[in-house]
Formats: sequence, C-alpha cells, structure tokens
Amino acid sequence: MRKKAPIYFIIICLILPVSTAIGQDDLNAIQTVVPFLTIAPDSRAGGMGDVGVATSPDIYSMHWNPAKYAFIDGEGGIGIAYSPWLRTLVPDINIAYLGGYYRIDDKQVLSTSLLYSSLGDIPFTDNFGNEQLIFRANEFSIDAGYSRKLTDVLSGSIAFRFIYSNLTGGYYDGITETKPGISFASDISFFYIKEISISGKDSELSFGTNISNIGSKMSYTDSRDPDFIPMNLRIGTGTAFYLDEYNKIALFIDLNKLLVPTPPIRDINTGEIIKGKDPNVGVPIAIFQSFADAPGGLTEELHEITYSFGAEYIYNNQFAIRGGYFHEHASKGNRKYFTAGAGLMMNVFSLDVSYLMPLIHNHPLARTLRFSLSFEFNALRNIKSAS
Repeated sequence: MRKKAPIYFIIICLILPVSTAIGQDDLNAIQTVVPFLTIAPDSRAGGMGDVGVATSPDIYSMHWNPAKYAFIDGEGGIGIAYSPWLRTLVPDINIAYLGGYYRIDDKQVLSTSLLYSSLGDIPFTDNFGNEQLIFRANEFSIDAGYSRKLTDVLSGSIAFRFIYSNLTGGYYDGITETKPGISFASDISFFYIKEISISGKDSELSFGTNISNIGSKMSYTDSRDPDFIPMNLRIGTGTAFYLDEYNKIALFIDLNKLLVPTPPIRDINTGEIIKGKDPNVGVPIAIFQSFADAPGGLTEELHEITYSFGAEYIYNNQFAIRGGYFHEHASKGNRKYFTAGAGLMMNVFSLDVSYLMPLIHNHPLARTLRFSLSFEFNALRNIKSAS
C-alpha cells in the first residue's frame, strides 16, 4: 500500500506556496506541522499585509494579540470569518474562524475562538494506483483567553489552545499506522496604547507583542519523532492620526520570527551536522536556541524575520479602506505580496473583505479572498432598548 502521508500536506500548505522562483539549494525554510495556525483568519488584518499585534482592538484580537481585548470598547461580541485557501492550487481547501469575547468588568475580559482548516478530499492508493480510501483531511484549534488591564495604558493576557490535526483518518498501509496529531499550547501577550498629540492632532501610539503556540510537539505516527508546532514571536507598533472628527489614518508594522530550530546543514554521506545546531531538542531549549542556530549565522537569523506593513483609513467610523505588504526572504519561503481591503461598520454588525496580490507570477496564493462578519452585543441591546 502507498499512502499520501502528512508530508504531502506540509508541502502543499507550507512549502509550495512560498518557494516559487528560488533554487532548492538556496531554500532553508523552517518547517512545522499545523501551519494553518499562522494564517491570518480575518479580513481586516488580511487587508493590511497580515498586521495585527498592535492594531486597535477588535473581535479577532484572539488570533493576533488577546491582550488587546482589555481595551476594546464593547461589552461582548462574536465574529465569523471565511477564506478559500490556495484555490489556484487545490480547489477544496478553506479556512473558517469563529471568535468572541465577553467583558467581565472594566479591567477583565474573557475570549474564545475556533479556527478550522479543511484540506479537502485526499485519495489513498496502493502501489498500483488503485484507490483505497478518500478522506477529507481537517485541522482545528480551540482557544480560551483571559485579558486584564495592568495600568491605564498597558494590558496583558494568557491564552490556552487545543490543537487537533487529522490528515489520514487513521489509514494503515500494513507498515505504518497513522493517527491524528494532538497538541496543547499557550500564548503570552502584552498591549500598550497611549493617547498622544502629533502636530496638534489627537493621535494614538500602540505597541504589542505576542509569543504564541508555546506547546508540545505533534506526531502522526508512533514510529517517528514528533515535529514542532509553529511557536512564534510577534512584535509590532502603530500610530493612529485623527485628521478631524470624521477622518482617521493608522499605520502599522509587525515583525515575526518562528521560535523553532532552523534545519542544519548535514554531511551527505554521514548525516552529521556541519553547520547549525541539532534540531532534536525539547521545546524550552528550542525557543531560546532559535535565535542563534541558523547555519548562516546572524545574517540567516535576520532572514528568518518576516515583515508586515499596513495602513487603514476610516471615515466617520463607518467605512474603511486598507492596504498592506508582506515580505519574507527568498531563502525562507519567498512570500511577497500586497493586500487590499475594505470594511463597512454599521450599528449592529461589521462586514470586511480583503484581497491578496502576490508579486510572483502564478503564485498559489494569488486571488486569495477573505470575508469577515462581526456583531457587537451592546449595539444589539441599544437597538432593543430604543424600540
């Protein structure tokens, strides 16, 4: 029997979309399981080049920086987001997100979310190409977070995550028995926001950081070593300018680095490490080692940082236009794309859409759309009270 194992999905979901136009000898991208955890689920961030750690709080803050919830204006709300993913490569992959928050008091907020990824129907065949099984592979994570104001301008949060990845449906080829991958992880985040004045105009300065997916390794079989999940450090800053009572412009930048070992360079014959460090280490060691284990030294470490730039214009708190750019070094994946988006904010709900435009021709991420819909509970109560 021959099966299309989890490596198939890792290649499809991680390597193929990002390695176009560079040679295999130049590519030393960090690989993890469950890469869907790093994909921007919502349209607002998706329209601004995947920035989100220091943007103004919204319902989708659970993914980017749960500490932002402590400064959100509402008493509670829910959000739903959907994106067809890699449609130019595979027709039936999609990502869906459901999140929400509830304010306990002026300082404390609870939040939760569900991120679901469907990888489509995967056929399993024998050595002669005869179809044995068709399985719809899927992955999801469930989050729960607690956010609290530490001062008038600073908040902190801790979140916990359950991760489930079923890529084979337990398919057994007579040699290797597979199973769903399971992991538990946590996030630690902080958010700072302060009102300032720039050229006599009211403005806001924000900073954010989120160390996410700090958790156990994951394996799909009992016969091989488990793999790292995408532990990640995200830091960012932003500034919002109030031009007048109707017009607002905000600029943001995010920096990301995976806290996962970089693949070392090995001797072709012996397999011994020539440059770099042993990646088969525990999670705590891997986090600290990830800052100084690249075979290319400091230069390669800097190449592992991705950059996101985003801008947002809001008119009368009702209509938004967004744009952004995402950059990843060629040797680490070569994802480079512009994004654009728009949003409509009504009394009860908000509707957002974004569009992704890669710089590389025939890129698998081309024409990626995201849709988001959110509801605020206090707005619903105000309407009922008025009626």
